[in-house]
Amino acid sequence: MAASVRSLPAGVTRRFRFSDLNDLNGMYTDNNLERDALYKTLHLLRCAKLRHKFSIIKPAESIELKSFTQELTDFLSCPNKSNETERELNRMRLKFCCNASGSLILTKHNTPVNQAILYETSTTRTYKITPDLHSMLPEDIPWSGQRLGQCAVVGSGGILQNSSCGREIDSNDFVIRFNLAYINNTDVGLKTDMVTINPSQIRNEYKDLEKNPEPLLERVSVYGNAPLIIPAFAYKFCTPPSLKALRVLQPIRPQQPVMFFNPDYLRTLDRFWKGRGLTEIRLSSGLLLISTALELCEHVHVYGFWPFDTNLEERPVPYHYYDSMTVNLGKHKLPEEFVRLLQLHSQGALTLHLQPCSTPEADL
Repeated sequence: MAASVRSLPAGVTRRFRFSDLNDLNGMYTDNNLERDALYKTLHLLRCAKLRHKFSIIKPAESIELKSFTQELTDFLSCPNKSNETERELNRMRLKFCCNASGSLILTKHNTPVNQAILYETSTTRTYKITPDLHSMLPEDIPWSGQRLGQCAVVGSGGILQNSSCGREIDSNDFVIRFNLAYINNTDVGLKTDMVTINPSQIRNEYKDLEKNPEPLLERVSVYGNAPLIIPAFAYKFCTPPSLKALRVLQPIRPQQPVMFFNPDYLRTLDRFWKGRGLTEIRLSSGLLLISTALELCEHVHVYGFWPFDTNLEERPVPYHYYDSMTVNLGKHKLPEEFVRLLQLHSQGALTLHLQPCSTPEADL
């Protein structure tokens, strides 16, 4: 019951006492508690409404960016709810459909000599696995048969500029990066357990690889012994530079394996997402390895995935955190992929990080 100031008969006055202050303070405190309780209730209701809205969010093309970012900012202030049931459901769906633990990369175990493998983006074009190539494939998938703990999938989005997320990213058990992205200990961290290479990078940036391997060797060495994974059989033009990189790097850095994505895995994963309404020419490597992480990791934390040219504060951001390129969607439908990631976050299947890690709102 709220406290009340003791009353006197009409016309009678007396000197103010400290006990009166306690009575007034009791009234103020009770009012504050009621107000705080009401605020928390309204906040939780708002959070539940936003969580539901983002879990069934409509296609990205229908998004009005200003109102979207405002609601998303509000949502980020809500308590993060990891959902073990959703994590396990997604793990089972992906394992049943695609089986990253058995078919993510080409190995001696899953790819025999002389097998004709079908290119990822073709229904007719194949490549025959020669004895020479087979001898350079790994025996098996290094992460087969084990859970990878807490994983960070670190995209290259400009939203990571000045994010101070390096220490948080490095605290994960397993860190995945893309396209030989530059690393630092402030915004993106240094720890790397897997990194992709785009065959176009090899073709355009390391043209005389056999004669001058030093630039590429220097570039990959910053990732320690983290495996380098290349989509060598996405398109026919991807194969020559990928094979060149394998033949150059393997003898010099045998401790850092060069691996090729299995085109069968990429095709089945493409069908998986198309069956969920995502239609694009080819999945981005980001969504590809987030899907892999959802199958192989206990918890998945996603950084640097933001497909828009302004951040949540409506300030311009570059396409990559390490350059000044403007957003270029190319053949990928990155906003549509982001909508799927936001759905997964809202359902508690993964955690999206979209704000600087030095602010209280950063850990969703």
